[in-house]
Amino acid sequence: SAAQLGKSVEQELADLAMPKAHFETRLTPLDEPSSEGLERGEFYLSANPGEMPQQLAKIASGGELSRIMLALKRSSPEGDGVHTLIFDEVDAGIGGEAATAVGEKIARLAKEMQVLCVTHLPQVAAFADHHCQVVKEEKAGRTATDLLSLIGDDRVREMARMLGGAQVTERTLEHARELLSQSVIS
Repeated sequence: SAAQLGKSVEQELADLAMPKAHFETRLTPLDEPSSEGLERGEFYLSANPGEMPQQLAKIASGGELSRIMLALKRSSPEGDGVHTLIFDEVDAGIGGEAATAVGEKIARLAKEMQVLCVTHLPQVAAFADHHCQVVKEEKAGRTATDLLSLIGDDRVREMARMLGGAQVTERTLEHARELLSQSVIS
């Protein structure tokens, strides 16, 4: 099962801008049986060719950890009984086609469980069922943070801002509408 999980995770990681990653689960026998079994499992990763797999907990960046968690959940969605996932910057260091793949994979997971995702990429945000914007402002000398739910034209404007920066033009609005219409998972 460990080898099969490794192959499945590697296939998922290939879509998530980690095409040469090697993922494995190493099982170490315990001195005595416990309620959790006869072995201790630990994940190992080699993110790049020519590198020896190392303990995932010691070498993976935050963005890599988020993508690996996404790959694990896609490979074995019912494996741990977790029904809510939170991804923070799962899209770190990627863009374009890989970002679209991340968004689609998250959207497919969201059909089976609750998923919260913090993203800066419109390709990921476009797949969301609900889109919120985090807004920070100074009030009476203190920073206040608010969460705004975006629907309709507000969502299109935010997507356009994500696509084009401070300059929202008719062209970026059109691109935002197109991205949203193409990012529907059935």
